Amino acid sequence: MRSSNPVFSSLKETQRPQGQNPYGGYDNFGGVYQQNVAPQKAERPMTVDDVITKTGITLAVIIVFALVTFGVWLVSPGLGMILTLVGAIGGFITVLVSTFGKKYGSAAVTLIYAVFEGLFVGGISLLLSGFTVGNANAGGLIGQAVLGTVGVFIGMLFVYKTGAIKVTPKFNRILTGMMVGVLVLVLGNVVWALFTGGASPLRDGGIIAIIFSLFCIGLAAFSFLSDFDAADRLVREGAPSKMAWGVALGLAVTLVWLYTEILRLLSYFQNR
Repeated sequence: MRSSNPVFSSLKETQRPQGQNPYGGYDNFGGVYQQNVAPQKAERPMTVDDVITKTGITLAVIIVFALVTFGVWLVSPGLGMILTLVGAIGGFITVLVSTFGKKYGSAAVTLIYAVFEGLFVGGISLLLSGFTVGNANAGGLIGQAVLGTVGVFIGMLFVYKTGAIKVTPKFNRILTGMMVGVLVLVLGNVVWALFTGGASPLRDGGIIAIIFSLFCIGLAAFSFLSDFDAADRLVREGAPSKMAWGVALGLAVTLVWLYTEILRLLSYFQNR
C-alpha cells in the first residue's frame, strides 16, 4: 500500500494467495484461516466505525491541548511560546517515529502526537490570527479557518466517494513529489528567517505568499484522497482494528496542515 501521506506510506502491500488477508487472522468472509507460519491470535478486523471513533478521540485530544496552550499564553506568553515550539518539534518527531519506527497502529504514538500537535495548534492559532498583538477579530479568524477545514474535508470525502478523482499509484507519486518540494521550500523559508530575521517572499503576505498558501491548501486537500484510499484499503483487506489508530494519525496530520494553511491565508487578507 502506498500513500502520499508519510504516516500511511510506511505500510507495505503484501502479496498473498487469493482470499487470504495480509494482516493475518481473517479471510475476506470473516473466517479464520491457517497460515504456513506460527499461529497468531486472531484480531477483530477494522471497521469504518473504528476509524471514526479513533479519529474523533485524536482530534478531541488535539483540541483540549490547544486550549491548554491558549490558557497558558494568557498567563505567560513566554511559556506559551515554549509550549508551541515543543509541540511543533515533538509532533514532527512523533510522525518520524510512526513512519520509520514501524509504529503504525500504535494508540500511544497517535495520542502522543495529538498532545504535541494540540500544543502547536493552540500557539500557532494565536500567532497567525493576531491574537497576541490584540487583534479583535482573532476569534472570528480562527473560527473561519476551522469551518474552512471542515468544509474541505467533507468536500474531498464526497469527491472520493463519488470516484470523481481516482487514486492511482501515479496520483500518489505526483502528490508525494509535490509534498517533498513544499517541504524543501518550507525548510528554506525557516533558514531565510534565521539568517535575515524576516519572512521570505513565501510567507510575507504578498502575492507570492498568497499563491504559495493556495497551492499548499490544494495539496493538503488532495492528500485527503490518498488518506481515504489508504484507510479504505485497510478496511477492505480486514486489517486489525488497532490499525485505526494509524489511520487517525494520518488524517490528523493532514487536517492540522490544512487548518494552519487556511488560517495563514486568512491572516494575509486580514493584514491588508
